[in-house]
Amino acid sequence: MSASLPRSAMPRFSLNTLLQWRPELSTEAVILWACAFFAVVCNTLFWRDAMATNPGNVLFAVSLFALLVGVHALLFGLLVWRWNAKVLLSILFIGTAFAVHYMNSFNVYLDADMLRNVLATDRKESSELMTPALILPLLGYGLLPTLLLWRVRIRKRSWSRALLWRLAFLVGVVLVTGAGAMLSFQNISALMRNHREVRYLATPVNYIVALKQNLAGSSSPIKSQPKTPIGTDAKATPRAAGSKPRLLVVVVGETVRAQNWGLNGYARHTNPELAQAGVINFPDMHACGSSTEVSLPCMFSPYGRHDYDEKKIRSHQSLLHVLEHAGISTLWRDNQSGCKGVCEGLQIDKLDDATTPGLCADGRCMDEILLQDLAKQVSAKPGDRVVVLHQLGNHGPSYFQRYPAQYRRFAPTCDTPDLGKCSREQITNSYDNAILYTDHFLARTIATLRTMDGYDTAMIYLSDHGESLGEKGLYLHGMPYAIAPEEQTRVPLVMWFSPGFVADRGINLECVHKRSTQRTEQDNLFPSVLGLMQVRTSVYDRSRDLFADCAG
Repeated sequence: MSASLPRSAMPRFSLNTLLQWRPELSTEAVILWACAFFAVVCNTLFWRDAMATNPGNVLFAVSLFALLVGVHALLFGLLVWRWNAKVLLSILFIGTAFAVHYMNSFNVYLDADMLRNVLATDRKESSELMTPALILPLLGYGLLPTLLLWRVRIRKRSWSRALLWRLAFLVGVVLVTGAGAMLSFQNISALMRNHREVRYLATPVNYIVALKQNLAGSSSPIKSQPKTPIGTDAKATPRAAGSKPRLLVVVVGETVRAQNWGLNGYARHTNPELAQAGVINFPDMHACGSSTEVSLPCMFSPYGRHDYDEKKIRSHQSLLHVLEHAGISTLWRDNQSGCKGVCEGLQIDKLDDATTPGLCADGRCMDEILLQDLAKQVSAKPGDRVVVLHQLGNHGPSYFQRYPAQYRRFAPTCDTPDLGKCSREQITNSYDNAILYTDHFLARTIATLRTMDGYDTAMIYLSDHGESLGEKGLYLHGMPYAIAPEEQTRVPLVMWFSPGFVADRGINLECVHKRSTQRTEQDNLFPSVLGLMQVRTSVYDRSRDLFADCAG
């Protein structure tokens, strides 16, 4: 006969019991609990990529766990104290919930450049990323551990005992972490040597380090330092009497990749209008970075990817300033999130908040807004001019909002910013429709330039970076450049010249066509624009000028 406890002796669990649950822990125990939670629950991408290098190796997994917990424990051991533990760890839980959601959704690496993209995101961009899919990660990774944390009573100690305990804790962490790493030292060292990008998946240390790098760097959002002048010796070559002024329009596209560009041989005809416009296409064009925050300052800098120095690029003036030094007026017209310092101190027209009927709705404008009153804006200043049109282009993940209804030619489309709800076919269809609209926008830009009889006109179009549409499980852009796939770094480049511009500059179009078949980089933009506009300066590099051997 089985025995049973009387009802009065059985433990009773109730809401009241749960509400009275208030365990007392030391600060060090709270740190270890948080580190274990981050290591086990919040690092699925890290575990996936790291274990892929040694599948099924249990000792390697133990070593990785020791490192992951140990690195965070050392960091938190320096930052987290009894007086700030609950607030600081709560912020980290919530921040990690956001990081894990977007890393898992788009398979992105959270390095300094990616975090800079996040910090530079405006209200419109961020609102498109706030989808219902964020709710569960916020609850599971953020709210639940935060609620549990605030139920804990953190043990009080005198300051002397607290310091002794903390010192012992840090020493213990170093010893245990070192011992754990030695269990599979050869595999760990190979991982760190051959797959260094994996460190950008270790959360939350990845975004903590990235935040420190951003706040300490020249691009820090809390710093505002004047740009160091370059090209102050710039002079424009004197023009013949009676010559028409030159107008060069540089269109900076957004997130258009070369693989889906019709003129590059893509199976779909995504450039029907440009194919009839007499443009010169450069099929082997490579971006300086995989994000706007990197590529935009880089392509307008004389330093570029060939001699890449981020601090130098961001702290110095741009191509537009050199043109201004030479007496050539510039204008930046923007339908996105700004010029990233490229046009600092110069004339800029922010058009993304326009309310023009037919072009603007729900706080966003179609790119044709950039052509509104363009002729009037150009003629406001005499002489040669360079105008930059910064597109919204194919800015993701809301590709379906980047084109008018009449350009929805490829269907079915992905009509939500939550790409996880769409098939690859739907995502690609929406993306290609957005390229169709860019094709129309560029054709309209050329048509507008044709009507400006008072100028010899030309247009250069290049995208800032490409985009992943699900290849290898990757979406959007911003991968570390060293491992970024070609989809994120190969971009379109096209040029158009009016007959007057060709004649005035003595351009050999056959020579330019021949040059277009060779590898081209965004580094070529800076000297090529100076060459086209005949600006002499010490920062001009003839070897990178696309027109050096093709113009008089």
